[in-house]
Amino acid sequence: MKRYEGLFILNTAGHEDSIQALVDSLGTDITEVGGKVETIQKMDKRHFARVARKKYQDGFYVNVIFEGPAEINARLQERYRHEAHIFRLLVTDAPLVAAEAAA
Repeated sequence: MKRYEGLFILNTAGHEDSIQALVDSLGTDITEVGGKVETIQKMDKRHFARVARKKYQDGFYVNVIFEGPAEINARLQERYRHEAHIFRLLVTDAPLVAAEAAA
């Protein structure tokens, strides 16, 4: 299993009161596609520097560190392709933890 870092930008328009439920569902979804969540960090709602569509001018950022098989990125992209509450998803390799790097 490989360690990944996922940056999720949530579309919270009309769902400001259920942000925690959306964040919790991210962990559940990662587990369902074969991953193991290490940490979930709610960052904040931020305005986009460049607005691609006027309908989406800001988003709620969530950073998730998790482990999973090599194909987990493709599984997550497919799962969230048509989800209205996920605006963007970026999955990258997570840096090693200091204890792992020293070993």
